Amino acid sequence: MPLTILVVDDDLGTRLSISDYLELSGYSVITANDGQEALTKVEEFHPDLIVTDIVMPQMNGYELVRQVRQKPMFRLLPVILLTARTRTQERILGYQSGCDLYLPKPFELEELGAAIRNLLVRSQLIQSAYNVSYPDNASISTPTTTVELLSELTPREQEVLELLTHGLSNAEMGQKLHLSPRTVEKYVSSLLRKTTTNNRAELVRFAIKHGLVE
Repeated sequence: MPLTILVVDDDLGTRLSISDYLELSGYSVITANDGQEALTKVEEFHPDLIVTDIVMPQMNGYELVRQVRQKPMFRLLPVILLTARTRTQERILGYQSGCDLYLPKPFELEELGAAIRNLLVRSQLIQSAYNVSYPDNASISTPTTTVELLSELTPREQEVLELLTHGLSNAEMGQKLHLSPRTVEKYVSSLLRKTTTNNRAELVRFAIKHGLVE
């Protein structure tokens, strides 16, 4: 299952160029136009890494990182700040807010890709070490009952899960839910992550076994 990266920038061109590059690199990508929308998507999709601009409407990048870090389950979530601001004091603010890397614009996509790979490897090593040291807490964020799991699924995820059990393709589900196949795939990826299953067949079996679908 591909790792999920959240790209946050109010500039459409920047969002698209980063998203296209990361998808070609094998990642699953979700996007947001500002910090407030990004915060909602962090809660919904639980990304493996965030790439965010600083200067945005609604909520800037500094505040986004601060709010993400306030949530215990996202304290180790890697965050890269992108900005045209290069003054030392502004970079200090970025690190004080909790970012892992500050990358000034303009930047090369290859450099961003290398930084992302490095942070993801480090994050997975840290998580593995934590799970070895504290095995009782390794599955803290994994639902242990049907009620808990259902409470974690969004209404849209529940709809996608229901259609998945009927064997529909992404395109067919998209037509029924008025979503693009690409968006449907993002919901499927989120479902796989939340149920800790490896593919759609396992996901369907899991859903039926635990009574997550009618």
